[in-house]
Amino acid sequence: MSANKNTARILEDTQIDVKLKLSALWVALMLLYIYADILSLFRPGTLNKMIEGFMGPFPATQGSLFVAAIMMIIPAVMVFLSLILKPKVNRAVNIATGILYILVNISNLIGESWAYYIAFGVLE
Repeated sequence: MSANKNTARILEDTQIDVKLKLSALWVALMLLYIYADILSLFRPGTLNKMIEGFMGPFPATQGSLFVAAIMMIIPAVMVFLSLILKPKVNRAVNIATGILYILVNISNLIGESWAYYIAFGVLE
């Protein structure tokens, strides 16, 4: 028998570039947003409020929907920017954008009582 057949397989941990980690975190944030929003559709009264023209407590206007779109476009663009920006710029942009989204998520949790939404908000 050869020595190769009897030796245990050694698993190696590969080094993952910081840019890939940042990009993956932005993807994770977007997925958490999507799933939280989907589950929110099952809250009693949510669909009726949407039919009446409300997005949460706010009226669904061109302006409010545009702001919501920008808030979802930024993480999508950050997936790409995290991979292509130079390290110093990448660090600054990710820190600034990360702080912005921490503040957004904190504001979304103010007055929230549903456990699933709090869990998503903490992870986000």
